[in-house]
Formats: sequence, structure tokens, C-alpha cells
Amino acid sequence: MDNLAHTLIGAALGRAVAGRELPAAGWIGAIAGNVPDWAELLLKPGSWAPRAGGEYLVYHRGITHSFVGGAVEIATLTGLVGLVLRLWAGRRGVSPPPWRWVAACVTATVVSHLYLDWQGSYGLRPFLPWSAQWYYGDWVAIVDPFFWVVPLVALAWGARRHWGPALVYLIALVGVTTLVLWRGHDLVVWWVRLGMLGCAAAGVVGWTRHWFGVAGRRRAAAYGLLVLGVYVAASAGTSVAAKAQARTSATRRFGPDARWAALTMVGRPFRWEALSASTDSVAGDTWAIARHLDHPAVRAALTTPQGHAIAQFARFLAAAVDSSNGGVQVSLWDVRYHAPESGASGWAAVQVRLR
Repeated sequence: MDNLAHTLIGAALGRAVAGRELPAAGWIGAIAGNVPDWAELLLKPGSWAPRAGGEYLVYHRGITHSFVGGAVEIATLTGLVGLVLRLWAGRRGVSPPPWRWVAACVTATVVSHLYLDWQGSYGLRPFLPWSAQWYYGDWVAIVDPFFWVVPLVALAWGARRHWGPALVYLIALVGVTTLVLWRGHDLVVWWVRLGMLGCAAAGVVGWTRHWFGVAGRRRAAAYGLLVLGVYVAASAGTSVAAKAQARTSATRRFGPDARWAALTMVGRPFRWEALSASTDSVAGDTWAIARHLDHPAVRAALTTPQGHAIAQFARFLAAAVDSSNGGVQVSLWDVRYHAPESGASGWAAVQVRLR
């Protein structure tokens, strides 16, 4: 999911797990909840540069988002956080927090990052470096406003009643609500916008009436995570029927060897877009495109670094060949993000020029 969701979920999870045992457990959780993405940038800093030509697709959600990478990140961050907390405790003459609580907080929040990335239609490769197989939950969209507002309200209810925290939470609450209600009005379904308003109102009322407070911050965070857990469980249950329908439609259209997916839709929870594919076509409900993967130029393009990068990333790879300008340019893209465009450019797409 997006990094704002990782940050807020990590902060709430940090409080819920170790809010009484660790100072700044929410901050620790917020940092640890983003560690796989930060480690990715440290592993290959230049991969996101424009000149990288699709190299980011090789490293994005790569080894840093695997079980092995997560274990290394947990061990490293636990050691760093534990040392910082011991230095802090030594300067104040108090007992340092036990290592087991540092490890529990970091482990829970790093694992939450991997889970949140898996539960959508983007997926991750948990068994690297032994297997590059992608796995997808297809439950919740990669961006979901409830993963912003629910943990934000839970964190606000457990904060100190002071103008400083109040201003921070108010700015954040107004920001995410405005983003959904105005900027996302043509993308987000009406009941999600109404839900955002309801959550924002509950956040303000809970703050002014002093619900939970500092003494109850752990319970507030736990209740917020429980609400999200019920929401995800409902989405997962609903997805069963959508996946069965997508599989039936794909088999009817392309036969028993067809590939299929029920992709989550941003701004429209509990709705999925069905895709199906054969070796030569990819189709949605109202469109179909040729993949052209057996074209000689496409096969040559797939042997290049850019072609290999998009091929190992794409869930539904398609290609187009353009020889109108004296050379041969092959466009390769993931139909998940560019359906049904031909010769797509930008995210999840590369262009390879051949002699």
C-alpha cells in the first residue's frame, strides 16, 4: 500500500503491541512500518532515476520485501532501536526497556508492511532469492482511504490533549479528507466519501470529549486495528465470489489454460475488475488486446535488461511494435495498469529500441 498507510498502521500497531513498555512506541512503529521501502532505496539508490530504464521494476518489492529481507531488517532495526533506547535511558538514569518488547514492536510493524503489500493486486515475492514467484491477495486496493482515516483517528484519541498534537492531527485529518472528497470525487464511490466524513466527525468528537486519552492509547490503537481487520475480512470474503466469477469467465473465453485475476479497484471497495488472458490475448469485460509476445522483435526486446525487468514484474504482459520511424521500437507494458492501451509509457511500461 502507500507509505501514508504504512506509517499510520505502523504507528497504531506499535502502540497496540508495546505502548506501555516502550517510549515512543508509535514513532518506532511508524518508522519500522516503512523499513522495507527504505531498504529498497538503500539497496539500489539509482534504480528510480529516469535513466534507469525500468531497473526499478527489478528491485521494487524485491529482496527487501521477502521473508529473508524482512528477517534482516527486523534484526538490524531491533538492534539500532534497542541501542538508542538504552542511550536514552542511561542519560535519564532509568531502566532501559526489555529487548523482547523492542523486538516485538519492530517485528509486528515490519511484518505489517509485507502483509499490507500482499493483500492487494500489486503483490510481492516473499520467497526471494530462491523463487521469483509473485503472490497477490486481491483483497484491498493499493490505496484505500480507510487505511488512512481509521488509524489516524485511533492515534488522535490516544494522544495528549494539547494544542501541539491537536494541530498535527487536525491538519492530517483535514488533508486526507480533502484529498478524498474533492480531489478524488470522480474516483471514490459515494459511500466511501460519506464514511470518511463520519470518521472525521468521530475523531473530532472523541478528541473534545476525551475518549481514551493517554492512559487508553493502547486500547484506542487496538480498536482501530480491529475495525480495519473486520473491514479486510469482509473484503476478503466478498472477493471469493468475484474471483470465482473471473475464473469462470476466463475459462469460458480462453479455455482451461487461461490466466485470470480479479483486480482491486481504487476508490471502490468490494468491487473488482476481471482480467483474463491466453498466450496471445488479454481481455477485460468490454475490451480485448493482442499480446504480440511471439513477435520476433518482442522476443529480442525481452532479452534486454529493460525487457527482462518488465517481464518479471508484469502480471499480464503485452507488447506493441513500431517501425514507422526508420528503427524498431518495442513497447512492453503490464495490462493491469495500462489496459487497454497500446504502446503505453510511464509506470509499469518500458520502451526498447532495436537496431
